[in-house]
Amino acid sequence: MKKAFLLPLLAALLISVLAACGSNENDNSSNSSSDSGKSGKKVTISFVHWRGEDVKVFDSLIAKFEAENPNIKVEQQVYPSDQYQTTVQAKLTDGSVGDVFASFPGAQFEAISKAGLFTDLTGESFVANYTPALIEAGQKDGKQLALPYQLVYNMPIYNVKLFEKYGIEIPKDWDSFLAMAEKLKQNGIIPIAFPGADIGPGQFMNTMVMNNATDPEIFTKLEAGETKLTDEWWVKTLSQFKELNDKGYFQQDALGTKDQGAGALFAQEKAAILATGSYQLAQNKKNNPNLEQGLLAPITVSADQAVYEGIHTTTFMLAVNSKSKHPEEAKKWIAFLSGAEAAGEYANGTGQNVTVKDVQYTSEELQAVSEWTTKKTRFQPRYTITNSEIQTAVTNSIQAVLGGTSPEQAAKDAQAIVDQQLGK
Repeated sequence: MKKAFLLPLLAALLISVLAACGSNENDNSSNSSSDSGKSGKKVTISFVHWRGEDVKVFDSLIAKFEAENPNIKVEQQVYPSDQYQTTVQAKLTDGSVGDVFASFPGAQFEAISKAGLFTDLTGESFVANYTPALIEAGQKDGKQLALPYQLVYNMPIYNVKLFEKYGIEIPKDWDSFLAMAEKLKQNGIIPIAFPGADIGPGQFMNTMVMNNATDPEIFTKLEAGETKLTDEWWVKTLSQFKELNDKGYFQQDALGTKDQGAGALFAQEKAAILATGSYQLAQNKKNNPNLEQGLLAPITVSADQAVYEGIHTTTFMLAVNSKSKHPEEAKKWIAFLSGAEAAGEYANGTGQNVTVKDVQYTSEELQAVSEWTTKKTRFQPRYTITNSEIQTAVTNSIQAVLGGTSPEQAAKDAQAIVDQQLGK
């Protein structure tokens, strides 16, 4: 009788123990994918962006982060900016790449948002480390989907010593801008190095249009069908691009010149102005340690009609992929970058102003542009275009004019694409 009683009892106990073991294994498995600290399992997260010039600084920051978080490994992957804009969304969709990724504002942000690939960061404590007015580009529908990390001035860089050598003052209107360019040309200096084959049109258009169309919603209205590229504000902008080109104020074959080539002309002091933005200050200094650089913007109207002095952008927007298998670890990496110490190391190491509060700037390049924080600048107009086809049509119209198309025809051709996108 005792044996008959004990057998069922032992069987029941064995089933209970096995069930408990199975339960613990499941718990550990689920924790390992979302919380490396609890499971003790090392997790690798992917960090993708487009700034190859920042790799060394990020390597240093990653080493410090991994020392503080020994169970998290960060793998950095970098793509060229043009490739990044066209392919990163596809790479994010399965969650294998880009647990943390950077996004451009404007059209790319809108596209990634529509695809549902942003994790809402609204309630995260590290959001409070940022200057509120500088992270609005990462907001949509009342949610903080991404955190703009860089404060960039998308306006031409000029060679301070060359300006001093030839007694040139910063132009205050269009006539004096042309006079400046002519004086440089007469002295054998290329007035403006323009990377017309890639980033030039999209960068230089911002300062060229800012006072021709002072309404900050002008491109939003274009996408709503409330204004057209054939209107005076854009035709005038294209006409001024044509004037600079026809008078020889760009280098020869500007349309065939890429970013690297234009940058080399400036670094070698063959050109007095580089038509890109403050994000290239550090690279220019690296290529020529003797450079003394400043920022200027062409004022395309008379001085009394000028509303804006320059352009700013908040970009390199940090985000967590909604498809990530390690969202908590991804947030820890962004939280680390959001600290004043890490943000300061990034800023001074790369020559980029940041949107994080209480950062101390020590680099010469950042100090050189600090004056622009008190000037009247406007958020980059190009990034207010949310439709990528329309954005491309706008920049292509600049290239068309440089290629010989009349401003009126180039505007008409671009507007036809806008109309097509609007279903007209």
